[in-house]
Amino acid sequence: MTRLSALSAFPITKKWPALHPDRIQLYSLPTPNGVKVSIMLEETGLPYEPHLVSFETNDQMSPEFISLSANNKIPAILDPSGPGGKPLALFESGAILVYLAAKSGKFMPKDDAGRYEVLQWIMFQMGGIGPMFGQLGFFHKFAGKDYQDKRPRDRYVAESKRLLGVLNQRLAGRAWIMGDDYTIADMAIFPWVRNLVGFYGAGELVGFDTFAHVKRVLDAFVARPAVARGLVIPARG
Repeated sequence: MTRLSALSAFPITKKWPALHPDRIQLYSLPTPNGVKVSIMLEETGLPYEPHLVSFETNDQMSPEFISLSANNKIPAILDPSGPGGKPLALFESGAILVYLAAKSGKFMPKDDAGRYEVLQWIMFQMGGIGPMFGQLGFFHKFAGKDYQDKRPRDRYVAESKRLLGVLNQRLAGRAWIMGDDYTIADMAIFPWVRNLVGFYGAGELVGFDTFAHVKRVLDAFVARPAVARGLVIPARG
């Protein structure tokens, strides 16, 4: 069975045909969650083909996309060469990062203790930083401005500050989350930190300049060539 015929069994390939069916198919948008995976793919050098999932046209709600990503959230991937040589479909950015780390043998500690430590920081991002920074962005930049009651916004400001404090303490004396080694934990966390102070414009609101270690590592993160490339993949139309 050819890679093309194997992928054709997945309805998503009808909406986004694979020009390179031997490569990992990435369905995404350059949001904080989306760029986690494009950055990882750029860092590893794994061959992949990106497809833009446009929110403007509600691509994420299409039956083809939901057939791959049951929670209708980006990113999602379809790997034609998954475990056992069979195609593998995955959604949830954290799960995809873990999978790509295992597939490439990169950006994840080799020892069991180190792997579990990375996983705890992935979960810290997915359960804390992502949802809290996202809610702060809603109440600060988007429709939350319509609410006269500022208690919801202030709640998320306070929690975002707390999370930044946790992160700042972790990074004191460390180059990266895990120390000297750059890992998928950094790829999960720092796109959200960048979004908080950049796109959401909430740096002053959370007192970002007081979190010197977070700021230092964010600067190192965005200076990586693979990160710079991954931050704009898939390219918007």
